[in-house]
Amino acid sequence: MRPRDAGRAMAAERRLYLAAHPVAYPLVRLLARFGPVVRVPGLGVVVNDAATARAVLTDPRFRKDGPGSPGDLWTPVLGPSVLLNMEGEAHAALRRRLAPLFTPAHVTALVDDVLAGPLRDLSERLARGATVDLVDEMRLMAGAVICRLIGMREVPAREARSLFADGERVASMISLRSRRLTDRQVAVARRVLDRVGAIAVDAYAKGDAATVMGRMRALGLSEAEARGAAGAFFLTGTETVATFVPRLVALLHDSGTPVEAPEDLDRVVEEAMRVTTPTPVMLRSVAAPARVGRVRVRPGDRVVIATHNCARAYGPFDPAAEHPAELRRLWFGAGPHFCVGHPLAMAEIRAVAGTVLAHRPRVVGREVARGVLIPTYRHLWITCG
Repeated sequence: MRPRDAGRAMAAERRLYLAAHPVAYPLVRLLARFGPVVRVPGLGVVVNDAATARAVLTDPRFRKDGPGSPGDLWTPVLGPSVLLNMEGEAHAALRRRLAPLFTPAHVTALVDDVLAGPLRDLSERLARGATVDLVDEMRLMAGAVICRLIGMREVPAREARSLFADGERVASMISLRSRRLTDRQVAVARRVLDRVGAIAVDAYAKGDAATVMGRMRALGLSEAEARGAAGAFFLTGTETVATFVPRLVALLHDSGTPVEAPEDLDRVVEEAMRVTTPTPVMLRSVAAPARVGRVRVRPGDRVVIATHNCARAYGPFDPAAEHPAELRRLWFGAGPHFCVGHPLAMAEIRAVAGTVLAHRPRVVGREVARGVLIPTYRHLWITCG
């Protein structure tokens, strides 16, 4: 699985980042040259080192619900009781109640059910030698899974694509310097998430144990908690998967990396996650005096974990490379805030990537996306044969 041309693959990834963040991306990469931790006026204390990042993520003095944290961004939209903005025992209790919904067995069954038809259709088209826009296919499939998750039993393609576009619009409001959404942005986000919330509340009210919202009710979550969770799943659970699979396929194509056996898939996916870094930046608010590396911080300071810098410090794309334990899945978080939806994301990625890569696809055209939160392709056309 050694890449023949990792440089070409990394150049393509750089173009994606520059198209998405033409000013912020060069700044973030420049900051990596200033050492593991650097204080940047107006921005915060920036962490560029994986071991330091993991220490911050597992230290309760660095929180998601204070000034400059994700809570500042999302509480006005989602309310106070979602995993994105909670800490302490309340956060741990909600995670415990949600955990049964995200076991590998449960999410694999969900993905298999939702994606059986779309994957069969995609496989047949690739086998016929058709040219397919993998970005559009991923929007459809990620949208379909999240629609089912929030309570829709049948998911028409138009509805799945529409919901994905809504999520992309909300996510793209955020920039590296964002500390709060404006009143106008909050209003737009609420309109989008009210649509999601209405679907979730209807499923919650019906109490159907075959839906995730129905199971939340059975597990004792309140309607408000279920509605907030649906909004959080929607915001975090679509773009990560939808943007990653096209970038994975492009990385393999550009680098000339073969995937010769199904057992190679997990290693390739993990390395592609490192390079693409699904969460390029993470935010924490300082709640008590502490040190981040050699930098003293005090309550109210913002810590900006440059996850992308932490990951890119270990070289170009190479599935055969070994990396230290502190880097492992850092882009999904660490400690009490490790992403509860990680098993679902991986189940989706394995299902789609396994189907696509079995046909040994070639990239025959591409278009980068501009002005988006997570760097991605607007179109990536692939064919086989």
